[in-house]
Amino acid sequence: MHEHHTDDRPRVLLAMGPGVAERLLTEGHRERLTSLARTDPTLVAHDLTDPSPAVVAALASADALLTCWGAPPLTAGVLAGAPRLRAVVHAAGSVKHHITDACWERGISVSSAAGVNALPVAEYTLAAILFAGKGVLASARRYARSRSLDGQAEALADLGNHGRTVGIVGASRIGRRVIELLRPFDLRVLLYDPFCTTADAEALGVVRVDLDELCRASDIVSVHAPEVPQTRRMIDGRRLALMRDGTTVINTSRGSLVDEQALIDELSTGRLHAVLDVTESEPPPVDSPLYELPNVLLTPHVAGSLGKELHRMADFALDELERFGRGLPFAEPVPIGSLDRSA
Repeated sequence: MHEHHTDDRPRVLLAMGPGVAERLLTEGHRERLTSLARTDPTLVAHDLTDPSPAVVAALASADALLTCWGAPPLTAGVLAGAPRLRAVVHAAGSVKHHITDACWERGISVSSAAGVNALPVAEYTLAAILFAGKGVLASARRYARSRSLDGQAEALADLGNHGRTVGIVGASRIGRRVIELLRPFDLRVLLYDPFCTTADAEALGVVRVDLDELCRASDIVSVHAPEVPQTRRMIDGRRLALMRDGTTVINTSRGSLVDEQALIDELSTGRLHAVLDVTESEPPPVDSPLYELPNVLLTPHVAGSLGKELHRMADFALDELERFGRGLPFAEPVPIGSLDRSA
């Protein structure tokens, strides 16, 4: 069998943080990648400001980059060394950290796995909502202290997931996925999103309200808005004060969306509960009350893809590279100008 005289597979360079490619790509993914593209799957660019000679050469001939967490910023200077680059396929969610204005000016196509990364975040949120509705954290701690069933039923008398009101802040991909996952349950779902119309809300099967009303009316408030200047500390002291006693605040988006000190003040009185997968600084300061408060479940940014879930993002990214190689448009393109209102 003779070789094809031309190999028209795109040239692809991997660019992501140290250790990420090893977690992202299985042996099967590497085999598929090398069948789809001309690439060295063992060569990963961690830094493009002072690249090795091998990376310089690979960048100079690359048609596309396969990126993930910790990808180096694609500045005008970097792009000058990548004259053939036409596409960036990001095997993770946000592209804000490495896609620059210079990329859009060049007309580079960008694809993101935000859609598939939304799935595990929404699953974590669903679990948090259902556990919050049952008062699981408080009852587990009470049980551990008392070693007795006495008083449990009384303490839980106002809890349960039937007819509870859940407030979703942000009809983002993740917010919408959470709404979908909540459909089978007997819950009332409120939505706040300034870009969402009443018709959108009706199609989603939720009630559109303003943020103050959502805070007042919800038993559980779950934050899914993007991190942009307008959303900084949108859940502030005033809005936390609007929440009824016993409300649970869930944050899987970004720590900056909630005024952390105001939240700690409320949590310290025992008035509110919180499930926090993100905080303003990660990790919080070693003396933060968030580690010790009995009404807080604090997790180390685990809601998004981890472990086996990374492989779903890899599958998606390789599908996109296959489309690119066949001259087809991306299934999940990142539109120019969308980054000022998305994560």
